Amino acid sequence: MTVATIFFTVLYYAAAAIFVVGMVVKIASFVRTPAPLKIPTPPAPTTTGGVLLRMLREIVLFQSLFKSNRWIWFLGILFHASLLLVLTRHLFGFLQPTWFWAVWVQTYFPYAGFVMVAALVGLWGRRFLVERIRYISTYSDHLMLALLVGIGASGLAMRFIEDTDLVTMKAFFIGLMSFDLQPLPVQLGLYIHLLLVALLMIVFPFSKLLHVPGVFFSPSRNQTDDPRAKRHLAPWAAKLEKT
Repeated sequence: MTVATIFFTVLYYAAAAIFVVGMVVKIASFVRTPAPLKIPTPPAPTTTGGVLLRMLREIVLFQSLFKSNRWIWFLGILFHASLLLVLTRHLFGFLQPTWFWAVWVQTYFPYAGFVMVAALVGLWGRRFLVERIRYISTYSDHLMLALLVGIGASGLAMRFIEDTDLVTMKAFFIGLMSFDLQPLPVQLGLYIHLLLVALLMIVFPFSKLLHVPGVFFSPSRNQTDDPRAKRHLAPWAAKLEKT
């Protein structure tokens, strides 16, 4: 086994552990955070079914972003849709046999990576070009966008510039999941891509990218607008009231 194979094996086991533990801890923190007030953003639904429909529109269509800024909404939709296609195509490297719909995406959406990188560059550009966005942007915002652009660009280079050994790479990752160490192809572009992905996995639970699960716990989105019909009492407040 090469040094690179051993290094990336240890790195990915560590990154996976940090990602899983970090996500569990953060989500548990979200669950424990009290919501003492009714603060749904109007116009808000008054029934549980309406809340579920609103959450679906927010998650799939980015409804609130569409109402506030069409250009950012367009770039956001492009990025998330192309990212979904890219992630689906990557199932090829983890499944044996590969699911048919992953093969279908692999066949008909080979250029989704270009759309993803272009959308990211657009979202990153607004942090430089729009004064009010530039004012509130932090180093971590730029780091996350640079990391995502780097992952996308290195992945495109692996596909269209460097002839990556996909069969050997797939054997390596399937071996990781079954604890059967397999050699990794000796390719610099692949090493860069894998290093950036591992870094993203490590920082994900501690970054603003945590809005992925966080949206489900947002009281401005997941609450019904019924304070006049039903008294809102947080669980911890209900316990105090009983004592």
